Amino acid sequence: MKVNTMEKSLDIKLKKTVQGNYKPSDFIIADAKDGDMGGGITAFGQVPEDPSRSKSYTGHLEAMREMTSSKLIDIMLMSVSGAERLVNDDVFKNSAVTPAVRLNDTSDIWGPRGSKYKIHPAHNFRSARIDKVVPLVDLGLYSITFSNDLKRDLASLNEFHSFLDNISGKKLRYFLEVFNPQIDIGIDKENLPGYVNDSIVRSLAGLTKEDSPLFLKMPFNGPKAMEELCQYDPGNLIVGVLGGGIGTTRDTFELIRQSEKYGARVALFGRKILFAEVPKLIVTMMRAVVQGELSTEEAVKMYHSQIREMGISPKTSLENDLKITDPVLLKDI
Repeated sequence: MKVNTMEKSLDIKLKKTVQGNYKPSDFIIADAKDGDMGGGITAFGQVPEDPSRSKSYTGHLEAMREMTSSKLIDIMLMSVSGAERLVNDDVFKNSAVTPAVRLNDTSDIWGPRGSKYKIHPAHNFRSARIDKVVPLVDLGLYSITFSNDLKRDLASLNEFHSFLDNISGKKLRYFLEVFNPQIDIGIDKENLPGYVNDSIVRSLAGLTKEDSPLFLKMPFNGPKAMEELCQYDPGNLIVGVLGGGIGTTRDTFELIRQSEKYGARVALFGRKILFAEVPKLIVTMMRAVVQGELSTEEAVKMYHSQIREMGISPKTSLENDLKITDPVLLKDI
């Protein structure tokens, strides 16, 4: 049973953003720990002492408890099964962190070992049952991917509207995740960001405020595309960026810096936090970068210095970790 005994930082920060009083300290960070709904056993990475073994679910739950208690994040995104365990353990009872769950597990997040799902267009699927979710949390993620295919996109949008019917009248808010297509949909890379932006706005234009998402979660498709969407309806259409692949530590810091610079007000990072040598430290540095306290290069160097002081060997040399490896991030350098 969900119990809200403390005002949540998410609600405080969203209110400021909607009212036009946003400051970099109001930037929202979510730790996306819902990987078990996509990757299964291997979703949480390997045991450092024995890379042939995957981390246990018990360890994953403990990592979520630790990050929640750190006060560094605003949202903890989980699978429903994980949320049930932590909410029933009162992990969020006296916390400013908002618990959230993934409400649909579309096929483009599926990644079991040996699978070939990612060569196909995304198909919607929802294992979470709304009546079971509502007693646990008041926030969830709904995901949709546009395919530039009339029948497939009609089906996805009809399922989205069915979802809205399911949550209507219930105390359940949602944010909307929109992926770039994982296959060739007949639109070149230069024009794809515009297609995604237009598809988002078009699909939300017919919704009332009550039915609209709290914010978006989407890829960073470059400064121009991010700025275009963020400037469309500031304060009402709030944009959040997803983390994508692991990349380098510099990639992590550049992604959050550039996203915030061009109008994003939320970051929802999974693997970039999960696979960091020290997850709490990487989030600490992310906040320092967003707030202009450190450049991305300084943050990488400080991160390496501090983990070495902890007796931890970095996974990547400092020289390589200072490199930007994601091409989309090079447009603002």
